[in-house]
Amino acid sequence: MKSETFRGLANAARPGALSVALLFAVAALAGCSHPDKQAAADASTTPQNVTLTKTQLKRIHFYTVAPSSYRNTVDATGVVGFDDNQATSVMAPISGPVTRLLVNPGDQVKKGQPLAMVASPDFAAAISAYRKAVDSARTARKLADQDKDLVKHQGVSEREAEQAQTDASNAEADRNAALQALLGLGVDPKDIKAVQAGLPIAHIEGMIRAPIAGTVVQRSITVGQLLQAGSTPCFTIADLSRVWVKTQLFGSDPALVKAGDSAEIDTGDGSKPLAGKVTYVAAEVDPDTRATLARVQVDNPGGLLKKQMYVSVKIHSANAETGLRLPVGAILRDDENLPFVYVAQPDGSFARKHVTLGARNDDQYVITKGLRPGDRVVIDGSIFLMFMQTQ
Repeated sequence: MKSETFRGLANAARPGALSVALLFAVAALAGCSHPDKQAAADASTTPQNVTLTKTQLKRIHFYTVAPSSYRNTVDATGVVGFDDNQATSVMAPISGPVTRLLVNPGDQVKKGQPLAMVASPDFAAAISAYRKAVDSARTARKLADQDKDLVKHQGVSEREAEQAQTDASNAEADRNAALQALLGLGVDPKDIKAVQAGLPIAHIEGMIRAPIAGTVVQRSITVGQLLQAGSTPCFTIADLSRVWVKTQLFGSDPALVKAGDSAEIDTGDGSKPLAGKVTYVAAEVDPDTRATLARVQVDNPGGLLKKQMYVSVKIHSANAETGLRLPVGAILRDDENLPFVYVAQPDGSFARKHVTLGARNDDQYVITKGLRPGDRVVIDGSIFLMFMQTQ
């Protein structure tokens, strides 16, 4: 066959054809010589089982694979934020310039506590309107009571008496509405009582009060600043005894997390992790980060967790599952970064088995494919086996 090949080369030795003929000749020689060498090369790339001596076996430790119950754990990072159910932005209830600031950021305040004073014409107008409404209601009720008595003695007609009662009811309704306006503006109860008693108020000054108890975490106004009712943000107050930790879940993790799952929050300062609970998992993926938002509610004793603080989050599934698991140390990676383990064989050797990894729970991986119950997997000494196999 070789002579025929070289004869073909001679016949092809003309301009433009020599290089093509040479290529065909090399291919023909490679195909005709030693076909068993390629098979041997292929076999050499397949790892062979490893056999150890009795002395070497003493350093090998096994883990027998068996179904077990477990709860999925998802590790993530989170950012601390206020509990929106316990935090509020205090808007200016009245217009006018700020005359005094009564609290500073970091101060603890009670519900209804004064935060700032405002020289407000709205405030003065509301008190004046309430004073007039109180006087009108008092007068209208007195007339209605008089007409009611006169009807008995035929001093007025039934129609006049009924109209007086209607006028008194309307006046009292206006008085109550004016009172609600004062309460909405945060007027001091002492001033309201003074108006009801017909006493003058020496110094009429508006007041911004805390709508909830908590900590003043932000003050947005200064003395002399002109406020616009309903549009100027003045303070932010939050109850920091409980906060939210917002975390992002990637890949398959969102399917493992449900509202009601327990969580652990670790600040990384060596203190004991804080217990929390998942209260919300978003129904959509962020188009920019491809992550799913989850929210963990955490009690915050001593104010350890601060807004915008980064923390580590462990979320534990409330639903138990059953499957095969292996210690993390048993998993090795091949040249293509595929996970595998060494499994003891009936003849005493050790075979390399590729596995498919599921969720990681602390120091164990869930094995979804590649192993069967009863398999004895090497967990201590697997690196030595890999070394022996590559020699």
